[in-house]
Amino acid sequence: MKFTRRETLILAAAASALSVTGIGAAQAADGEMFDQAKLLAPNGLPDKVLGPADAKVTVIEYASPTCPHCAVFSNDTLPEFMKQYVDTGKVRYILRPFVRNVLDAVVFLLAEAAGEDQYHNVVSTYFKTQDTWATSDKPRDAILVIAKQLGFTDESFEAALTNQDLFKGMETLREQALDEFKLEGTPTFYINGKKLSGDKTIEQLAAEIDPLLT
Repeated sequence: MKFTRRETLILAAAASALSVTGIGAAQAADGEMFDQAKLLAPNGLPDKVLGPADAKVTVIEYASPTCPHCAVFSNDTLPEFMKQYVDTGKVRYILRPFVRNVLDAVVFLLAEAAGEDQYHNVVSTYFKTQDTWATSDKPRDAILVIAKQLGFTDESFEAALTNQDLFKGMETLREQALDEFKLEGTPTFYINGKKLSGDKTIEQLAAEIDPLLT
């Protein structure tokens, strides 16, 4: 999902739903290196980490729930990536929010409210159902239906969406990604500090990760 530096949050849900149409994946040149220590010190929100802290390889993904390319990665590539690399202890995986619009914010607010054990499940569920809610003419209602399937009530749903501290934290995280890590689209990955843009296949990830494991 390509965007410009001047883009800010779209505060109208209808407008944000339209923003997922006709936007390409990140096309920035791959290979730029960034300081790993800085990448592992995010501003705004603590990371939700999967995999061992002492893994040889750390993969950080910045993703937006309304990004169709992020959904392709989450639905088609991430399960095999988890099986081959994270579940085996070879890789530490970090999914970071990149909030482009109000719907992105809503999904990540719900994931935070669900707790660390359910965080990734909530995000994954919304990627799997992206076609249902992201293009709905009533996206809030569509998101609520899915949230209730995940265990939310009307009350807990509303409470999650009014967490201003988390919302501000996501904005801070977004600004750091733009300013310090030169993020230009979603999804963007940093593999031991090396930047890769756009949704990647398991073979493309393996080509980058496997040499680091020897």
